[in-house]
Amino acid sequence: MTSMPDRSRTVLLLNGPNLNLLGTRDPAQYGTTTLEEVERRVTDLGGELGVRVVCAQSNSEGEMVDRIHGARGWAGVVLNPGAYAHYSIALRDAIEAVEVPVVEVHISNVYARERFRHTSVTAPVAAGYVAGCGVFGYELALRAVLRRDAEREEVSDGTRAG
Repeated sequence: MTSMPDRSRTVLLLNGPNLNLLGTRDPAQYGTTTLEEVERRVTDLGGELGVRVVCAQSNSEGEMVDRIHGARGWAGVVLNPGAYAHYSIALRDAIEAVEVPVVEVHISNVYARERFRHTSVTAPVAAGYVAGCGVFGYELALRAVLRRDAEREEVSDGTRAG
């Protein structure tokens, strides 16, 4: 009989619209690494850091909201909302509601791109933001989620975060 994984030691890696096309979509902007390779790298790093990583990708805003809701009680969420970052109030509200650290990640430097990409409605409610580091940004985001979760635990235990 297998036991249920500890939800508090689980991180959701959630990718939004068009990220299923990584590796072939605009390689000059996003590189040639596939989504499957990103997921494997983050899952492997999670194993090294002692957490289980659950990977998901959706082109549907509502499904992404449902996935974020499902991460309540988890260590946190690494989220690449893709284009939804620029206008999805539903994702923003979901991030704010789950009360777990969410770190937003973007592969490209959104500030070196079109002006409409310079605004994220989700970033102000995220615990952190990583952009322009290529797919390595996902690994940075996982580490940031775990650090934010540890800080949250220290505060709830009454010990000092630092």
